[in-house]
Amino acid sequence: MIKSIVSVAFATALMGTVAFAQTHPSSTKVATQPNGMTETTTTTTESFGTVTEFTPGDSLILKTEASEPVHYKFDKTVEFVNAHGKVIEASKIRKDSKVHVHYVRHGDDMVVDKVTLTPDRH
Repeated sequence: MIKSIVSVAFATALMGTVAFAQTHPSSTKVATQPNGMTETTTTTTESFGTVTEFTPGDSLILKTEASEPVHYKFDKTVEFVNAHGKVIEASKIRKDSKVHVHYVRHGDDMVVDKVTLTPDRH
């Protein structure tokens, strides 16, 4: 009985940790056109975490609950918005800010095209 209660408690705690750091991928498939041209597969993903380092115009490092900090590079046209979708200045993003990042994987690089500043979770 105690063993099953502990198992349920552990599983619940584990699901909460995974849900906090959840990513949401979407993909575009490679297709060969009749003229022989091929389209490249693009995978876009969104992740949530806390900013540990931020260099405007260059990159940020994001810490999630379920993993080691992840380094993201900025796209040339990265957009910074608040939780309501209103465009904000990059200077509003600081160390310890809670953010959602929307990025595209290019080889080994994760290139951010949108950063959403979110309210702190307490």
